[in-house]
Amino acid sequence: MEYGRLIVAIVTPFDKNLELDLTRAKELAQRLVKDGVTGFVVNGTTGECPTVAREEKISMIRCIKEAVNVPVIAGTGTYNTSESIQYTKDAEAAGADGIMLVTPYYSKPDQDMLYEHFGAIASVTKLPVMLYNIPGRSVVNIDVNTTLRLARDFKNIRCMKEASGNLDALTCLVRDCPEGFLCYTGEDSLTLPTLAVGGYGAVSVAGHIVAPQMKAMIEAYVNGNVKEAQKLHVALQAVNRALFLQPNPTPVKRALELSGFGVGGLRAPLREASAAVTEELKKAMANLNLLRN
Repeated sequence: MEYGRLIVAIVTPFDKNLELDLTRAKELAQRLVKDGVTGFVVNGTTGECPTVAREEKISMIRCIKEAVNVPVIAGTGTYNTSESIQYTKDAEAAGADGIMLVTPYYSKPDQDMLYEHFGAIASVTKLPVMLYNIPGRSVVNIDVNTTLRLARDFKNIRCMKEASGNLDALTCLVRDCPEGFLCYTGEDSLTLPTLAVGGYGAVSVAGHIVAPQMKAMIEAYVNGNVKEAQKLHVALQAVNRALFLQPNPTPVKRALELSGFGVGGLRAPLREASAAVTEELKKAMANLNLLRN
């Protein structure tokens, strides 16, 4: 499955009662595809997966699959292996094109435990698997050697979303992983550096509001226009920074509202963006002409 270079980890829209707004979810997905997005992660961190129930997750997968003709990757990983296996089976039945497995959080498994966890889930599905390394949230890092073992031993483990910020580790993966294994960054600000060390693309939050600019930056680099890519990278820095001044997806939901495309609030314990963060978002978005009255 070819996911393309610009995947968006899509937010979960809610109505005024904080129930799923599937109509808005379809509209958002269609809008983003028009902006150049090549695939979606559904039920990931940005989708508020900890507070979205099982049936809601299945509904989101089906909703986005019906709305667009690009790959849909379902976030099915948890800190519970058996639950992750069930979510993976649910996602496959719902029509997902792939799954994403986050490092188990809170329980702090060691590297052998991680290998067994990811391997057990990959073994129950025919879908391609994206590993998701985000030690800032999960505490545990997936070591390069663990990723290499998994990529070699399980043919459907095909890519990595690397959100540790460690470009050296990503470089080692690019160098040593089997042919066809793709490395994506999970850090919007590292999209261009990731491409520069041989990574393939981004699983993005910022793509909700700056997909055209990100697409142009990626295409410029891939086509050899490094100076243009650098120019766009610098232009996006303020937005990338502002979108992570509070826990994701708090700022991006406010940014969508400021762009004229509201997607509702957030489920507790998350809450809406602060006044200070809203002002930073306004400044960054104004510089790119992204604000709408």
